Amino acid sequence: MPFKAYRPPAPLASTIAAPPYDVINSDEARKLADGKESSFLRVNKPEIDLPASLSPYDLRVYERGAKNLQEFISRGWLKKDDSPSYYIYAQRMGDHLQHGICGACSVEEYATGVIKRHEKTQVKKENDRTRLTYTQNANVGPVFIMYKPHEGLDSLVTSVTSSRPPETSFVAGDDGIEHLVWPISDEPTVSAIRRAFESIRYTYIADGHHRSASAFRVGEMKIKEAIAAGQNVTGNESFCFFLAVLFPANQLKIFEYNRVVKDLNGWTEEEFIGRVSEHFEVRKLSAAAAANAAAGKVEREESHSPAAKGEVGMCLRGTWYRLKVREMSVPKKDPVNSLDVQLLYNHVLASVLGIGDPREDERMKYVGGTRGTEELERLVEGERAWGVVAFAMFPVAVEEVMDIADAEALMPPKATWFEPKLRSGLIVRLYDDS
Repeated sequence: MPFKAYRPPAPLASTIAAPPYDVINSDEARKLADGKESSFLRVNKPEIDLPASLSPYDLRVYERGAKNLQEFISRGWLKKDDSPSYYIYAQRMGDHLQHGICGACSVEEYATGVIKRHEKTQVKKENDRTRLTYTQNANVGPVFIMYKPHEGLDSLVTSVTSSRPPETSFVAGDDGIEHLVWPISDEPTVSAIRRAFESIRYTYIADGHHRSASAFRVGEMKIKEAIAAGQNVTGNESFCFFLAVLFPANQLKIFEYNRVVKDLNGWTEEEFIGRVSEHFEVRKLSAAAAANAAAGKVEREESHSPAAKGEVGMCLRGTWYRLKVREMSVPKKDPVNSLDVQLLYNHVLASVLGIGDPREDERMKYVGGTRGTEELERLVEGERAWGVVAFAMFPVAVEEVMDIADAEALMPPKATWFEPKLRSGLIVRLYDDS
């Protein structure tokens, strides 16, 4: 449904808009926001305005996030639109261009599976976003949702974007991605978009499982509060919806989501490789091949990154290997357990390295594929390394994501990395003003 968004004035958009909260850590956010008073990181990662020694889950962090959001509004860095609107949000990354439609999605449709999930969430992150959303009384970061291609919506988007320039347009300085926004408030187009979405049976969460789960939990909390106060909840209240941008699936790109593990669970390197060899063919990359790969002088199949489904790149204390899953280890007609990330978890991470719940085990961290294999090397090589072994994955296909969601199954956490990411702070939704 359309809503009245809070948005930065066009001249300020490039300085206010910031990366989503979950693609950078607190230290990186502090550096990005240093000297930038109006960076939206102060709203979606408010711990950066408090001492680094303070836990990012401290109650004072959420209170500061609420205070910062209100300050952005009072200082005119975010201004409320006059009319309920949809918003076309386009992104250009090199030659790749994708157009989404921003609106408010129903928490009931999330609960009933009309909005389908494909990935498990991490409890700590879900709790974090729930507390921030409730305390700020707002959706400060949109959920990234996809739908199967729809000609009617494609035509509506083309009609708007070809008839007038975007109201907001800038290229982000940190990653070179262009962001463009067209507000849509005229009743005929708003009604046409709403009717088109009503004809779509299912949509699929691409990125933002924690944000959608937290919005659902906040909605439940506010429904209970309203009922306890004697109010009649109809389902049309603002807290029964959450902020999302919806894209046609055929426009999206998925990158790999890599893994790094803290230690070898007591195994020597030789023992570890021996155990891995039970389910994967292991081939060591020569030093020359590795050097050429780093310099971009070889094709993907000779590089650190895997060349196809069923392959994994492994960096063990700076030495690269190519893993290829043995056919006997791949279950037939099982869309989840045949995924590379699940095969790696079943046969290496859990059984050999002793990783428990992948949502919570602090011996493993996730690294988005856009950071490159050089980031994996940095994390496992040298005196300042965080861990000892890293795994470079092959990207999951968009079709696989929808097939798993349609089968009402769930991927392991951090199985997909959609890029480009939605910028936070371009379109904000407050519960009391939608």
